[in-house]
Amino acid sequence: MLNEFKKFAMRGNVIDLAVGVVIGGAFGKIVSSLVADIIMPIVAMLVGRVSVADLAFGEVRYGVFLQSIIDFLIIAFSIFMFIKFLSRFKKKEEEVKVVVEIDKKEELLAEIRDLLKAEKDFSR
Repeated sequence: MLNEFKKFAMRGNVIDLAVGVVIGGAFGKIVSSLVADIIMPIVAMLVGRVSVADLAFGEVRYGVFLQSIIDFLIIAFSIFMFIKFLSRFKKKEEEVKVVVEIDKKEELLAEIRDLLKAEKDFSR
């Protein structure tokens, strides 16, 4: 069972997923800081409040919710742009890899055709 687990854990997809989760967590912290420390103070100046997180209607703190929505939108847009960027390179890579492979039989038939054509041209 331990060997099966090692085999599973060392597969490329699992390692790629683990790296993606770690990078995603770090990226989430960066975006949260961007929103909390840069974007929200600008929004607060426009709204005329000290902090958007302080926006509330009674006990309902909708400012924190608003900040979370902005976090989500920035992260979702960034991931969308990153995937779009990667897919562009993937398409170019696939186009380069498309190589027509000729079967041995087809190659032999092409040689016979060329020889017959050359013989026909020579006999004229």
